[in-house]
Amino acid sequence: MGTTLAPYEKFSFSACGFTHDVYKRGQGPAVVIIHEIPGLHPLVIRFADRVMDAGMTVYLPSLFGEPERPVTNGYVMKSLARASFCLRREFSAWSADRSSPIVDWLRALAKKAHAECGGPGVGALGMCFTGGFALAMMTEPAVVAPVLSQPSLPLPIPPSRKAAIGVSPQEISCARDRFQREGLSMLGLRFKGDPFVRDERFATYRREFGEAFEAIELDDDTANPQAPKPPHAVLTIHLDDSDPQGPTRQAEARVIGFFRERLQVG
Repeated sequence: MGTTLAPYEKFSFSACGFTHDVYKRGQGPAVVIIHEIPGLHPLVIRFADRVMDAGMTVYLPSLFGEPERPVTNGYVMKSLARASFCLRREFSAWSADRSSPIVDWLRALAKKAHAECGGPGVGALGMCFTGGFALAMMTEPAVVAPVLSQPSLPLPIPPSRKAAIGVSPQEISCARDRFQREGLSMLGLRFKGDPFVRDERFATYRREFGEAFEAIELDDDTANPQAPKPPHAVLTIHLDDSDPQGPTRQAEARVIGFFRERLQVG
């Protein structure tokens, strides 16, 4: 399993009508890492530790679930139900053409992180339920390195939503303009057989952003063989940590390298 939050500084952050705990650790430019379903579990923390070790300050907001609680099937289902139906004020699980309200809070957190850490800007990474949030955060000028790992909203039900990316036309336009004007780009990661992130969704990213969208699409058989199937969580549960040269570890290395490049670390 991953490490714990014991070395992290914990603080409460309020903005845009929401309040959540945030865990901070490291030195250098900031990266906001937004956890997946079911919560801020040990393997998300493991990834954050590796980003920190690469010379950056990580900010880990806890949006739902219980920090440090290991992943189980029951915990996943409970958190998915809560995020889909009980947290509708913050998350838009079913909207095809707008981001979730919690993105406003995340933009404010990114602005705070940039003010505290300096550098050319802030990296942002979302996973699963939060995967597309990093793109929507581009309306905050501090965000210069968005990464979308298995972006699962909106949920692909009905099938017409498979191609939707859960971002408003205004947010798409802003990101496209910034990519061109500032020479920025974004990463997207998924397993090819992921039922929550279909081919159609990545086709939308390619159509909307062209060469500014770098896709990392992994064969299902490269996932951690001990993890549940089908593979989904590229940087955490389904990362095969036993093979440092394997495709999933190479994907992780590309993400960390992308942050280092964009944030001018070292």
